[in-house]
Amino acid sequence: MNKLITKGKADFWTFLFTLGLTAFGLIMVFSASAPYAKNKFDDIYSYFKTQFIAALIGFALMFLISHLDYKIYKKLAWPIIGIGLALLILCFIPGIGVSYSDARRWVKIIIEFQPSEIYKIAYIIFLSKLVVDLKDKKRHFVNYLIELSVIIVSAFIIYKQPHLSCAVIVTLVGFLIIYIGGTKIKYLILTVAPVVALGLFAAFNVDYMKERIISWLDPFADASDIGYQVVQSLYAIGSGGLFGVGLGKSTQKFLYIPEPQNDFIFSILAEEIGFVGVFAVIALFCMLLWRGMQISIYCEDLYGTLLATGITALIFIQAALNIGVVTGLVPNTGITLPFFSYGGTSLVAFLMQIGILLNISRQSVRKRELRV
Repeated sequence: MNKLITKGKADFWTFLFTLGLTAFGLIMVFSASAPYAKNKFDDIYSYFKTQFIAALIGFALMFLISHLDYKIYKKLAWPIIGIGLALLILCFIPGIGVSYSDARRWVKIIIEFQPSEIYKIAYIIFLSKLVVDLKDKKRHFVNYLIELSVIIVSAFIIYKQPHLSCAVIVTLVGFLIIYIGGTKIKYLILTVAPVVALGLFAAFNVDYMKERIISWLDPFADASDIGYQVVQSLYAIGSGGLFGVGLGKSTQKFLYIPEPQNDFIFSILAEEIGFVGVFAVIALFCMLLWRGMQISIYCEDLYGTLLATGITALIFIQAALNIGVVTGLVPNTGITLPFFSYGGTSLVAFLMQIGILLNISRQSVRKRELRV
């Protein structure tokens, strides 16, 4: 048991930036959700209380995981990915899977949760192990095909929920992991065209995804229907100015933006605390990216490097995609903002990943080359 417990010093800055993002997120969940919660539950604290409990659970798990040797995940990678896949498949089983707006992304087993948030952790753990195990076999193209199959199967199952944005994130993170693990760049370049074509095909063959792309091209063309969320989000951001209208004083959260505590919480943040607040939040995500990359570079083995890289990339890519959505830079994809958007599964899952990152930092003793 002692071999599973690591007692080195965890990276303080990673913890501090995570604490800052989570605390900031709790404040914004309360501010953004209060009018909607009052209207729906007659309790302005309803969403905040649930999110606060999730934060407590998440930090407790983060603390425990930060002391658990990350190498144990490599040994347990197969059962971990098996559990993750089983949870994803449960989404499609009547009576267990829960559907909202024709999307089957949730499961209810005592409590309701989103399996894709758990699967992303399992996926990074498994793919990192696979890359390390295949590296010794010296079959570059065959290795690449095996790794690519894991990425494609994972993305396809998530896409079928349908959850295209999560499928895109899984694909991007997967490609980054296998590239850092030594995959030749020419293989990745040859894959880009068919992957992009497949993504476009998927987007234009699912009605709600097609509508979102059309509304993204000109949200004001149908501002009362498919472009409604983005238009209201842009109004909120534009109203914020440099310093914002004041914390808690947003007008767009008063039932203009649907469920403002979820995917579009960043627009409420921009309205209430302005460019200064937006800059602070983006800076925190960038600092977390910097620390995560430092941890991966100084890790003592390739598996830890890939694990740290995958976790860091997942957080940053998802944050960038969400911010792109609320500012109209990319189509509305229905993806949450890490540490901010309401959702217990998402918050707990991200804090658990930070726990893994902290444990890797405890054992980072020397600098190593990423490309080997």
